[in-house]
Amino acid sequence: MGALLNGIRLALRAISRNVLRAVLTVIGILIGVAAVVTITALGAGVRDDVGASIQAVGSNVLIIFPQSAAASGAKGMQGGGQRLTEEDAKAIQRDAVSIAATCPNLRARGQVVAGDKNVSTNVIGTTLNYFPIRNWKLIDGELWNEHDEALKGKVVLLGTTVRDKLFPGADPVGQLVRIGRYPYRVIGVLEKKGEGPLGDQDDLVVMPISSMRARVVRTPPGFAGAILASAASPEQTDRAIAQIDAILRQRHRIAPDREPDFVVRSQKEFQEMQAKIFNVLTLLLVLVAGISLIVGGIGVMNIMLVSVTERTREIGICMAIGARENDIRTQFLVEAVVLSVLGGLAGAAIGIGAITALAKALDIALKMNTVALTIAIAVSALTGVAFGFFPAHRAARLDPIEALRHE
Repeated sequence: MGALLNGIRLALRAISRNVLRAVLTVIGILIGVAAVVTITALGAGVRDDVGASIQAVGSNVLIIFPQSAAASGAKGMQGGGQRLTEEDAKAIQRDAVSIAATCPNLRARGQVVAGDKNVSTNVIGTTLNYFPIRNWKLIDGELWNEHDEALKGKVVLLGTTVRDKLFPGADPVGQLVRIGRYPYRVIGVLEKKGEGPLGDQDDLVVMPISSMRARVVRTPPGFAGAILASAASPEQTDRAIAQIDAILRQRHRIAPDREPDFVVRSQKEFQEMQAKIFNVLTLLLVLVAGISLIVGGIGVMNIMLVSVTERTREIGICMAIGARENDIRTQFLVEAVVLSVLGGLAGAAIGIGAITALAKALDIALKMNTVALTIAIAVSALTGVAFGFFPAHRAARLDPIEALRHE
C-alpha cells in the first residue's frame, strides 16, 4: 500500500509539471464520462416522465380506432365515416369479461367563446364512463347525469388549460360558453393531467356525446369515432384485447382470416414503443461516449510515450540505483491511471452540473445514477491501464546504459 501511495504521489507530481498538457490529454475521457453520466440521468428522467404521461391517460386503457382513414361526416372529426358505434361499446362491456368499462368517444377541434375571450381546443363527446376509464376527477363542480345524456343537455366540463384561458382567476362553474351557435353551461373543471403522449391533456372541453352529435358535429345515430375501454387489471390486458377483437369481428361480420376494420391500442404498446426508442437512443449515445473514451485513451498513450522520451535519463538513473523493470512499469502505469481517473472525476463533475442545468431547463426530475457514475469512473481507470500499459512497458524495457547517455 505504501508503494502504491508513493507511486500516486510521484504521478501527481509528474502531472503537475505540465498541467495544461495533462488537461488537453484527458479531454476525451472527460467528455466520455460526462456524456455517460448525463445520458443515463437524462434517459431515466425522460423515460419516467413519458411513462407517467402514458399512465396519466388512464387505468389500463385500451383505445379502439377505425382501421382505415376514409373520411366523411364533419371535417376534422376523429374517425369520420368509420363504423364504430355506441352499440359496439355496449356489446364489449356486456360480453367481454376482462373489460371493466367502455365508452364511445367523439373528438373534433372547436372554437370556444366566453365573453371577449375565445380559444381553439379539443371538444370531446362521450359518456359518464369516460371519467373512471381515464381516472379523471373534478376539482370543481360536478359531472353531468344520465338525464343530460338522454336529453342532449347543453353542459360542458373544462380542462384546466381552457379554464385558465377563458376564465383567468375566476370561477367558471355556472358560467356560459359558446361553441358554434349554441351556449353551454360550465358545470365543472377537470383536474390537471399535464402533458400526454399526444400533447396537453388539459386542453379540452368535454360534453355528453348526444349533445356533441346534435350540435357540434353531425353524425349518424350512435356513431362513435373511437371507443375507450378499461381492462379489469393490467394482467388481463392481452385477454381483453382478444375478447374485443372477437366481439367486434362478430358484430362487423369479419372472418378470422380477414383484416379487421378496427385496431386496438393499449398502454403496453405505447410503453414498449417508448422503451425501444429510448434503448436505441441510449445505445447510440453510449457508443459516442465510448468513442470519446477511446480517443481519450489514445491521448493518454501518446502523452505517456512523450513522457517516457522526456524522462529517459531519469529512468536510467532509477535503474542504476536499483529500480527493477517492474518498478518502472508500475510507476508509469500508475501515472497513466491517475491521469485517466482525474479526467473521469472532472467529467463526472461536469456531468452532474449538466444534469442540474437540464433538470431546470426541461422541468424534468433528473437523478444522478450512482451505478453509472461508478462504472464510468472505473472505465476511465481501465482506459488508463489499457492505454498506459504500452508506454509503461516501453519505459521498463529501456537499456539503463543507453538511458543514462540520453540527453
